[in-house]
Amino acid sequence: MKAIRRITIALGCLLAMSLTSCNYNSLVEQQQAVDQSWAEVENQYQRRADLIPNLVATVKGYATHESETLEKVTEARAKATSINIDANDLNEETLARFQEAQGELSQALKSLLAVTEAYPDLKANENFRDLQVQLEGTENRVTTARGRYTEAVATYNTSIKKFPTVIYAGWFGFKEKPQFKAEAGASQAPKVEF
Repeated sequence: MKAIRRITIALGCLLAMSLTSCNYNSLVEQQQAVDQSWAEVENQYQRRADLIPNLVATVKGYATHESETLEKVTEARAKATSINIDANDLNEETLARFQEAQGELSQALKSLLAVTEAYPDLKANENFRDLQVQLEGTENRVTTARGRYTEAVATYNTSIKKFPTVIYAGWFGFKEKPQFKAEAGASQAPKVEF
């Protein structure tokens, strides 16, 4: 009887260890997917930041008295590129700082592009049009990368909260990853007047 009990306990332990190992490996893969998708978010934001100096230089040639707008774009770019977050250091606070800086840059770019409407020669400039198209494409890539990050984080966060994984996820250092938050005013429809 004791031998059967020992065998049963040993088999139970082996089964528990193999389930933990399989789940652990799955969590590692999911964490890597989050890290990879975060790297793609940063990559696309960097691409946008790299386009801005050329855009500012092109606008500067046509709109010399718009120096305040150009300075705001340059300052917002500097702030946005100064925030580098390692995927392992992602938390609500660091992601909020990153998102705030990127949001300020987006607003500055919108102001810059709005100002350019007053300069028909600039709008007709081939370099400006090319840069504007590249910037629009990059904004789409940013949106796609953020969406993939959001999906990867949702999968990972769900996994570490499920039973029985929740029991040992903390033991191995698997912590919840932060999600992007909607920007202030995003729930309001823009007001359009003709």
